[in-house]
Amino acid sequence: MVTLKIDEKATHLHEHNRTWMGAERFRAMRSSRSCPKPCFSFFSPSLWGYTPVIDCIHSEMAMVQAYRRISGGSAIVADSLRFTTCWRHFSTAFREERDTFGPIQVPSDKLWGAQTQRSLQNFEIGGDRERMPEPIIRSFGILKKCAAKVNMEYGLDPSIGKAIMQAAQEVAEGKLNDHFPLVIWQTGSGTQSNMNANEVIANRAAEILGHKRGGKFVHPNDHVNRSQSSNDTFPTVMHIAAATEINSRLIPKLKQLHTSLQAKTTEFSDIVKIGRTHTQDATPLTLGQEFSGYTTQMKYGIDRVMCTLPRMYQLAQGGTAVGTGLNTKKGFDVKIAAAVADETRLPFVTAENKFEALAAHDAFVEASGALNTIATSLMKIANDIRFLGSGPRCGLGELILPENEPGSSIMPGKVNPTQCEALTMVCAQTIGNHVALTVGGSNGHFELNVFKPMIASSLLHSIRLLADASASFEKNCVRGIQANRDRISKLLHESLMLVTSLNPKIGYDNAAAVAKTAHKEGSTLKEAALKLGVLTSEEFDQLVVPEKMIGPSD
Repeated sequence: MVTLKIDEKATHLHEHNRTWMGAERFRAMRSSRSCPKPCFSFFSPSLWGYTPVIDCIHSEMAMVQAYRRISGGSAIVADSLRFTTCWRHFSTAFREERDTFGPIQVPSDKLWGAQTQRSLQNFEIGGDRERMPEPIIRSFGILKKCAAKVNMEYGLDPSIGKAIMQAAQEVAEGKLNDHFPLVIWQTGSGTQSNMNANEVIANRAAEILGHKRGGKFVHPNDHVNRSQSSNDTFPTVMHIAAATEINSRLIPKLKQLHTSLQAKTTEFSDIVKIGRTHTQDATPLTLGQEFSGYTTQMKYGIDRVMCTLPRMYQLAQGGTAVGTGLNTKKGFDVKIAAAVADETRLPFVTAENKFEALAAHDAFVEASGALNTIATSLMKIANDIRFLGSGPRCGLGELILPENEPGSSIMPGKVNPTQCEALTMVCAQTIGNHVALTVGGSNGHFELNVFKPMIASSLLHSIRLLADASASFEKNCVRGIQANRDRISKLLHESLMLVTSLNPKIGYDNAAAVAKTAHKEGSTLKEAALKLGVLTSEEFDQLVVPEKMIGPSD
């Protein structure tokens, strides 16, 4: 359902000398009534929620007039009307939540609180596609659960602590994803998303204990965020999310691709083909040798990513605001890292230096650099494979690629190397993500880097794309690649660069003359060599054997 909403700027409503402050949400919602035109109902605030004012609005001008009617005829409200598309259903029932800025209306069916609501209003950037990545949300669940567990050792009421742990587990399992609406583009410390987690968990924990939402029986700051700061929680969940995704998603899929490339290396080991350098003919090698290069690129890529994990396993939690650990107890940082390690079954430890962990994100720049290298490798591999498979009649045609779907809406029978194309686009995006992440990593000012959400999102985006694209490429392309032996043999024996094997016998200059003569006259190398009188027929046949040109001589 497409839903339109009006800008949520605070509006002052005057009625009978009373001022209604902060009418944050005016909704234009699609009506269920039958109507030939897009139909919307317009709501105004009341003591019981939102009261319908106009039944059907077909134009922006009618909406403006309706808004003026509610706001006492103000001429300036039209300037604040902005219509944005939103794909989530908005409730017409609201409750009051409070923060240090005062009261604010929050949808009754949502678990978030005042600070999340303000962020929704203040950062309408990008829409749903720019929401905080799910791995970050789930990692918040893990962290808050572990924090509650450790805080109970330091005096947190056990009943509240256990309720927080239960609520946080629901977040970690993805059951409360709909209650995390915030986008990446917010404060650079990720404070709003940390508070989103605190508010959701606090309200859910209160419900578990039999209390209503918004009453702060479980307090988002005092209980859920106890001994924590956004400045250490957000980098901690960044590391939890990235390490988890690398281990569970990226590495297994890269290893599967490596395995398939290794299988092709073995399968093609006896197929001698012409090599190419500078895109021009070169000396022979086997198709297996060519694929062994791809295999080794993937092997090294996996090693590079694995080598970044020790720094990724270091957690900032316990540094609080600037790295000093203010408002925590001694040993809190070590215990919470151990709790996270137990929860995730990954070897997380407390960061060696909390000041580095808050002010810099070099571990992410390093990991992204490894992904950037993998993207570079995959770009080369995918390009080689699609060029070697070009054709089927007028290209190189040395490889036969799987035919997965029609390739053209106008050219019948055309099939394209779509898996290679998808993979190279992913590589380009990963390289772009690395540029953005590098800029973000270089902007840690004094005691805090404030590019955290963008840095986290960029790395997680690259991890997901590379993992999925590698799996797709392996399954739908590499696994089914076949060698076109006839085409390979034809191109091999037509190549002028077989002349290289004559160098030890007749010298470079004479060999060059043979190649140039053959090329100019359209003859074979053997015919040119005999014409120039540099070799006999028997000598040529003994020296020019492609199968003997694929490695050092005895």
